[in-house]
Amino acid sequence: MRASAIVVAAGSGLRLGAGTPKAFVPFGRSTLLGAALRTISAVTSIGEAVIAVPAGMETRARREVEAAGLQIPVKIAAGGAERQDSVRIALALTSVEAELVIVHDAARPLASVTMFEACLEQAAATGAAIVAIPVADTLKRVARDQNQDAIFETIPRAGLWQAQTPQAFRRRLLLNAHARAAELGIVATDDSELVEQTGARVAVVPGSLLNLKITTADDLRLAEALAAELLR
Repeated sequence: MRASAIVVAAGSGLRLGAGTPKAFVPFGRSTLLGAALRTISAVTSIGEAVIAVPAGMETRARREVEAAGLQIPVKIAAGGAERQDSVRIALALTSVEAELVIVHDAARPLASVTMFEACLEQAAATGAAIVAIPVADTLKRVARDQNQDAIFETIPRAGLWQAQTPQAFRRRLLLNAHARAAELGIVATDDSELVEQTGARVAVVPGSLLNLKITTADDLRLAEALAAELLR
């Protein structure tokens, strides 16, 4: 077995306002989770998947796996309180035979097979790689001042990139990064930051603006429109 895939699907989706955990929100002909699973099913170097879902949603997740037609072993686990906890739980369930682990958020339903393959190829060569895009907008640091939000600093965007998923790592490297974070109480918003803090270098492969993250209802509407256009 060459690679294990971890699908992070344990978010509550409160900001989406859907009344159901985010990964199970309808998207196209299935759900956000279903879209991610269909992409993973087309990546031939992935030999297994582990899905972290909210506690109590395991049976529904299994139905999504069956609907997506995955022909690889799939484990389903209850996620943790935070994303980092969910990845750590899922990581412990990956096969020791896997050389690489690729982590993907179910909230990014438009990630492509090409992104997965490029990320895995780079991680195989260098140890760690993420999908990312250069920051295009001007960045402002804003803080509350005299009862209003005000700009305190403009941040030069040269050299700044916006991290996305998938993110791929040598399994042992990612295990060590999560173990170190748990021991030292380090909290990060993505796995590459934990790996960076071990001193390892993380390569970047090109992502896409289409690989947007679903956080709000507006994000979902935009992603559905993009998906409909891509399927034409």
